[in-house]
Formats: sequence, C-alpha cells, structure tokens
Amino acid sequence: MDSKHIRNFSIVAHIDHGKSTLADRLLELTGTVTSRDFSGGQAQLLDTMDLEQEKGVTIKASAVQMRWQAADGETYELNLIDTPGHVDFGYEVSRALAACEGAVLVVDATQGIEAQTLANLYLALENDLEVVPVINKIDLATAEVAKVTAEVAELLGVPEEEVIAVSAKEGTNVAAVLQAVVDHVPPPPETDADAPLKALVFDSHYDVYKGVIAYVRLQQGRVDMDTPLLMMVTQAKTEPVEVGVFAPGMTPVKELAPGEVGYIATGFKSVREARVGDTITDARNPAAEPLPGYQPAKPMVFASLYPSEPDDYENLRTALEKLQLNDAALTYQPETSQALKFGFRCGFLGLFHMVIVQERLEREYEQDLVVTAPSVAYELLMTSGEEVVIHRPSDLPDPALIQEIREPWMKVQVITPTDYIGAVMEIFRRKRADFLLTETLDQQRVMMTFDVPLAEMVIDLHDRLKSATRGYASMDYAFDSYRVDDLVKVDVLVNKEPVDALAIIVHRDKAYEKGSLLIRKMKDAIPRQMFEVPIQAAVGGKVLARVNVKALRKDVLSKCYGGDVSRKRKLLEKQKAGKKRMKMLGNVVIPQDAFLAMLRLDED
Repeated sequence: MDSKHIRNFSIVAHIDHGKSTLADRLLELTGTVTSRDFSGGQAQLLDTMDLEQEKGVTIKASAVQMRWQAADGETYELNLIDTPGHVDFGYEVSRALAACEGAVLVVDATQGIEAQTLANLYLALENDLEVVPVINKIDLATAEVAKVTAEVAELLGVPEEEVIAVSAKEGTNVAAVLQAVVDHVPPPPETDADAPLKALVFDSHYDVYKGVIAYVRLQQGRVDMDTPLLMMVTQAKTEPVEVGVFAPGMTPVKELAPGEVGYIATGFKSVREARVGDTITDARNPAAEPLPGYQPAKPMVFASLYPSEPDDYENLRTALEKLQLNDAALTYQPETSQALKFGFRCGFLGLFHMVIVQERLEREYEQDLVVTAPSVAYELLMTSGEEVVIHRPSDLPDPALIQEIREPWMKVQVITPTDYIGAVMEIFRRKRADFLLTETLDQQRVMMTFDVPLAEMVIDLHDRLKSATRGYASMDYAFDSYRVDDLVKVDVLVNKEPVDALAIIVHRDKAYEKGSLLIRKMKDAIPRQMFEVPIQAAVGGKVLARVNVKALRKDVLSKCYGGDVSRKRKLLEKQKAGKKRMKMLGNVVIPQDAFLAMLRLDED
C-alpha cells in the first residue's frame, strides 16, 4: 500500500482507563476480528497472556494491522500498537511510541487525568507524536464528560470539540477515533524507493520452530523472503524464515513495504543475536548507519532468583534468556549465596514488574523458584576514593572502608482528592520523604510532589496509598538522584550463623525497629526444630534484638514413674546434653516464607 495511506499509532492511558477495550472495538469495527472471536468470553483480544487476562492489565505491547475505509472513500492501513498502562512497564510504552507517528490518549470520564496519563502524554510529546484525545466510559452514571473534556482540552491546548467522547464497552462513537487517526496522524515520511533497508526492532519473542521473531517498523526499503538480513549492532546474518503482519494473529505476506509494521522470523536460536532496538538491513546493500534505537532500561528494584533444586540452575538460565528476549527491561547476572547456592541477581523496573517476571517463569517455563526480598542499588565512596555500586546488602564491605553510602531517591507525583491530603502526607512522612509542593488541579483534586528513597517505595507504598485514599489516588515516579545518608547493614543470624540472603540495608535510626520486626516475622516462618534456634538481628558486632524458636520436646519422663527424683533429673540432664550436641551439628532449613518476611516489614 502507498505510504500516504498508512497510519502508525499507539493507544496510551493510565491503567484501567479502558485502553484494551477500545482496541477491541477498533478491531471489530474494521472487520479485523468478528464477534465470534469474543464468543469464548475473552475480552481484550490483544492481551494474549493468561496473566494479562487474570490481572486485567496489559503487560506486553502488541501490534495489529487493520484496514479501514475512511470518509473520503479511500482505504487506509492502520497499524495499532497497544501499550501497557502500569508505570512499571513504561519502557514497553517508550519502545512502542518510537515506532509510531501518533498516539491516541485515552482518559476515563469517571476518573479524569491521572498521574500515568501525564507521564504517557509527555512521553508521546517527547517523540514528536500527534496526540488524538479520547474520553472513555461516557456510558457510566458517574461519568463527568463535560468536566473531563475541559481538563483534557486545557492540558493539550486544543478546542474541546477535538476531544472525542466514546464508550469503548458499548462501541459508541468509536468510528470517530479511526477517522481522527486518519485525519490527524501523519503518514510515514516518504523515502527513496531504492533506499537500503532499515527496519527498527521494537519488540521480539522466541518461537521454538522459527527462532527469534522480530517485531519491526520499516523506516525505509523493502523486505521479502529472498532478502538476506544483517543485524547492524550484533553483525549477525540470516535468511528470513517468514515475513508477515499481525492481523491480529501472525499472517505471512510476500513483503513488507516502507512505513509498515510487521514481523520477521529470523531463525536465530540465540538471544544475543537479535536485540530489541537493533536495526535490520539488507546484507547485500547495507545501510550506512543504524537507527538510533533505544536507551537501555534502568533497573530500579533488584531481587535474587534461585532454583529450589540446585540441579535446575541451567534450566533457569535458559528460561531467563528466552524471557529477556520477550521482556527487554529484565536484566540478570549469575550470583552465589551461602544459603541458597547458585542463582541469578535480576533487575526490574518496579515491584509489579518483579511479580510478573516471577509468575511468567513459573508458568511459562515451569521453574520452581526461591525469590529473595527486593532491594535497590547503592553507590559507595570508599576511603580509597574508589566508587562502587552494590545490588544486595550482603555485598556491603567493612564499614571502616566506606567513606559514604548513597541511596537512590525518586521524584513521586501523587494525584489525590483533597479529602485525603492528610492521609497521603502521613504515609510519605513514614517513608522518610521530602515534601516539595502541592498543585491544585481543580476544586476536588491536587497533585502532590515528593522526593522519596527508593528503598522505602519498593515494598508497599503503592498499596498503602490506594488503601488510604480508597483507590482514588494515582502515582507516577521517576529517578531523581543518589543522595548520601546514614545507612547501616542489619545482618540476620540464624543459629548464630549469618544468612546473607536475609541482610537488609536501612537508615541507622530505623535499624532496631526494622531488625526486631524482621526477626519476629521470621520466628513465625521458620519451623520448630529438635533444638532451640536463636534468631538475632545485628549491626556489625552489636546484637540489636533476639528471639528464640522453641525446640520440639519429647516427654522423656513418661516412662519414669515412681522412684527417686534423681532418676528424673538424670534423664532430663541426658536430654539437655543431647539437645546441646544436636544444636552444634544441626542445620536449620529456612523456607521461602522467611526470605519474603521483609515484604511485610511495614505491616502494622
């Protein structure tokens, strides 16, 4: 198709604003799918993973090609890339937007503009995309269409008439969205027909039979089954196994033309040969330089994954390699632990991202995992002048060698009804946050900005915020800087042996509180042994708190009836000596619940 009749666009929104439902209606309206496809009870057809259906959120960006006849009688090719709404998957959104010329911004008529709405809008504007504003859920009784329309129009600086009011659930006015995409989103820039192939890889997944399947946006040139391919960054060469488009399933075509979005099955069996952000070119007539690609994702939360059986280490490595191809924001490197042996230190964009990766490994790759509590990266300035970055508390060197410890701080924006300002302030006060400013959005809502240590955020900040504001508050965050603070490592000793996977780094003022709370949680998690097990929290050589897991007891006096009391005493002394010897030789088995005790440290 002529590039003038191609439109590439994304749908962006805050989580749960109806983005995937709108995508379903667009697919129905254009005839890409039929009502029969929804007969199995599945909504959100582009959310293909079980996890997406269960949790009701989009996790993976997904592409689909639609054909639609516009008001001018011409048929247009519309390439939609549906994007996630959760803040932890912002990297998926940024990659999808780089392959588009426009974005449909969806705002819930009952909720209004929320934190992630603003974040995604700014991301679209940074990519110089044409924004099509849409108000969704106008069919609900609580919808405030006029008010939210005015908010969106003011935010974008457009007339209120340009804001399209729709009900994605009912299908009301959805055709106007397609017409606005045709009218306002520019076509791909025209290129020389003989220009060398340049295709941006914006996503990928692994197929057992076809190898690495690259999702591509062609900037220039053409690709068909006879085109020898060269990956410009990795320099890997291959012949295409299949070339096609998403309609919405993978549909083979003869060729992909400039400006189109589709896929190329490369046949690569190794993850390292095809990376997201790479440029595919024709090996016979390569392009002079690759496309800009993407900034690498910056992990914010770190946790260690270990196989429950040490023999499964290689299987876990293979699973992580394949999952990383599908989730470019995931990073990992091998590590060892005294308690858990061999595993991997993984980096995630947030706590929800970590939960999704863990569940995908367990479901899709059948891995039985032990997962440590999440932590963050710290920068250390050593007394020698050297700067070091550590990702787990057990790596913290001797305090005598450290001049200062810097922890990451985030800039957090919270949009909340005015009734809950006090509750929000109290939550952030407990999290060592610095309050910056409050901006009034309208008569009912304000936007509050805080600086918060990332270590205080990763566990339960989002859950507490939603609970305190009855679900009305929304939150967005971005990395701010590393700051020096008085931080110490709290070691946990089980049976007087330090367990490296249970160490935590906290502010000195909170060391006793966090340490004593942690060991009390662990006392409930560690099963009773045949001998008494002491659990201690210590900073350096100083023990802050201690609890004991009482021993299982056998009544050795049950067979001793009558006679002198010295007989009973002799039996008890013999049992006591046996317990002492058992304690010196015995090993304490620490269950998974104990490693996740840190997740519940802030519970009241």
